[in-house]
Amino acid sequence: MDPDADLASVAALMADRNRAQMLLTLLGGVPQSGSALAEAAGISRSLASAHLKKLVAGGLVRAKANGRQQLYSIASEPVADALEILILLAPASKVSSLRDATRARSLRWARMCYDHLAGAVGVSVTEALLGRDLLREQDGGYVLGPRGAAEFGRFGIELDRLDRRTRPLLRPCEDWSERRFHLAGSLGAALTATMLERRWIATREASRIVTVTETGLAGLLEWPGVDLAALRSAA
Repeated sequence: MDPDADLASVAALMADRNRAQMLLTLLGGVPQSGSALAEAAGISRSLASAHLKKLVAGGLVRAKANGRQQLYSIASEPVADALEILILLAPASKVSSLRDATRARSLRWARMCYDHLAGAVGVSVTEALLGRDLLREQDGGYVLGPRGAAEFGRFGIELDRLDRRTRPLLRPCEDWSERRFHLAGSLGAALTATMLERRWIATREASRIVTVTETGLAGLLEWPGVDLAALRSAA
């Protein structure tokens, strides 16, 4: 046994279904109140509070005061990455109702993966950026193409201002539903934030599901050239 890594303690935190549901909800990237997480897990507020104390103490979740309440979020990008990898390994949840089936389809179509866009939409946007040579694949990762900085600048993203100290600018993130890659890193986060600001996409409270708006359908068709209507029809 490795004396430096108590993997069992981390696994025990995720092994409880209620805590696992809270972690999955927080993968949406939006800080949530204890009440919202209790509702998402289908448990009482007091039980949710006990679970959240364990997740915070274990370093998986961060709590931040917001007035009289606490808002909870995933503690760091490595925690989010670990959860996404585990999702790749985990069997699919049993679908037992039309509501479950609809939610599963929505998650596969477009969702938040911590702070960047994932699902069929996220993968398609990334592949369109590669197709336009704004990004290039290199040594198992991504690098900017020759026109990348200028094109992202025209889209409103100044690459020089993005945080490169604590995370990479570009990083491929394996998509558990598409089994291909979408764009993560500080550029992936900035691109998603800009889409939210432009109202191309919208998020839901206590959910990872992302909705692409009519404005977003038109905008993504123009830049970077993703025909989501055709993609949805084909799907």
